[in-house]
Amino acid sequence: MTMDVEPEMLRRMKDKGRRRSSIFSLLKRKVGKQSSDLSSFHTLDLGRKYSVDSAIHTGMEEVFIPCNGDVLIPNVSAELAGAASDTDSEASRQGMPVVSLSADPLARKREVLSRIESLYVEDPDREIGVAGELVEEVAEENKSLLWFLLKQVRPGMDLSKVVLPTFILEPRSFLDKLSDNYYHADLLGQAQILEDPYQRFKGVLRWYLSGLYRKPKGLKKPYNPVLGETFRCCWRHKNDTYTYYIAEQVSHHPPVSAFYVSNRKDGFVIEGSLLARSKFYGNSTSAILEGCARIHLLNWGETYITTAPYAHCKGIVIGTLSMELGGKVHIICQETGFQADVEFKLRSFLGGADQTNAISGRIKRGKDTIATVEGYWDGRIDIKDKKTGEETSLLDVSVLKEQRLPRYLVDVDKQQEWESQRLWIKVSEAITSEDQVLATEQKTIIEEAQRARARNLVTTWTPRLFHSDTRAVPPEGIIDQGWIYNHTNTSPWQPEEIIEYEDDFIITSIKTGASMGTSNEARLRELSHRASDSESHDDLARRSKTSTRTLKQTLHSIDSTLREQSIAIERLTKSVEMLNEGQRAASFHPQNVARIPTASHSWDLFGGFVLAMVLQALLNWIFHQREQRD
Repeated sequence: MTMDVEPEMLRRMKDKGRRRSSIFSLLKRKVGKQSSDLSSFHTLDLGRKYSVDSAIHTGMEEVFIPCNGDVLIPNVSAELAGAASDTDSEASRQGMPVVSLSADPLARKREVLSRIESLYVEDPDREIGVAGELVEEVAEENKSLLWFLLKQVRPGMDLSKVVLPTFILEPRSFLDKLSDNYYHADLLGQAQILEDPYQRFKGVLRWYLSGLYRKPKGLKKPYNPVLGETFRCCWRHKNDTYTYYIAEQVSHHPPVSAFYVSNRKDGFVIEGSLLARSKFYGNSTSAILEGCARIHLLNWGETYITTAPYAHCKGIVIGTLSMELGGKVHIICQETGFQADVEFKLRSFLGGADQTNAISGRIKRGKDTIATVEGYWDGRIDIKDKKTGEETSLLDVSVLKEQRLPRYLVDVDKQQEWESQRLWIKVSEAITSEDQVLATEQKTIIEEAQRARARNLVTTWTPRLFHSDTRAVPPEGIIDQGWIYNHTNTSPWQPEEIIEYEDDFIITSIKTGASMGTSNEARLRELSHRASDSESHDDLARRSKTSTRTLKQTLHSIDSTLREQSIAIERLTKSVEMLNEGQRAASFHPQNVARIPTASHSWDLFGGFVLAMVLQALLNWIFHQREQRD
């Protein structure tokens, strides 16, 4: 009897947890809607930056946020200890014009374009490297540092915790390095307009291979991002659309980088996260990226899952220091059934130049091979149709280099404190001027500050722009780190949308239907004018935006906890049901009593003990009654 009641109690607990999760999900959607409504018509105030407080928020503070009437949104307490602070500075506000509000969507589009022109500057770095083997001649004064490094490591060791000398560092962050894949984002726009699913798949494969050829000058490694570091940039297309890139270091141990790319007007969104680790093998080392990216072609409802090759560096002790790409990568579209497996071949010990940077692969649908791929990832790649035998060029890097989209970076003076360029600027300047001593000193300052922040954390780190969500199950053999952009939008571009833009790391769009009421417009305009004259109103706007972001982060955390509790309850329920099954099986098959689990035997002993106690009490009562009669 007791065993039948417990599963019922567990089911009630589980249902209660689901109801709570549903309530929080509803609240989260409501807050997200209010936030999006607010962002659709708030002042594009370029004279201020908003921040997430790096301390522990205590107490409750209510802030009025004008949107479709006065909505009172509480500033929920949230622990963001050690969060990357994006606080204002006078230098960061200089030269940032305040864009006035306008209810006219076309006028607001002009305001957005004006903001982009004032905030973003074209990236002057156009170094892309040359085709062929990537080698590095180590200077005599640096060989002793390299030997010192080798003394710290042993074969098979993970190098993520090893302090690397600055002479082998490329003066930019790994978050910046990941953006190299999107200089030809227009190829995705071309792929999504194709009617045939096979041609779309080839278009996505072509884009994927186009993001590999950029190489640093010499054999270099980018900086390891610190926890909370962010990076953003954009590319301007010939049709005057923009592809926006947002990245954040969401974990330090293990080191995980999350990123989000959006150009919904051209029909694609990319989201992904990668765990970077490295292995040392004696005379060589490999930098491995575990994770995947999801490319969404919005108009077709298709998602293409891709993995990344590893970078293999050899000749550390003997021979010439060189780097290659290796391993097998996968491009998978489950909606259409097409899949490409491409192998990046490492050059053999006695191999010739024809083996340098070679790749080979095949495109399949189910178990059938449709086409084969051969070539060089930094040169020409051909594709051969298996049925017809026709061979055509998939891409030619020598031609592709001339078609690179111009990249735009936020002006360093207007970047927030924890953006990559601003964070590492002193290290980069020292490396560029070949002052390795100063570069090492400045790099040590950043790394020591990172360690100090990690020691002072009292709760789990909460990223600013991404949250963990492991509900999407990747195909077999694919690892997904499971980090999702807080403002992700994979819905197709709508006719009422005018322009997509990025504001304070939030990618959103302007719609013609998002007109403001007269009272709200006047209230927001008045708030904007007062904010430009009073620092207190600037603080009010900052707290409003921060409170909404903090509330959403808190709800994500609560949802995650509830999901974990639901999973635990399900496991416990299954265990109890298995226990009951064992008891029922034993009652129907007495000959299998010896096979009943130990837990069932314990319940039998307990039942016998209770029965013995009841019999003893009954006997005591009978004897007591006799004594009274006597």
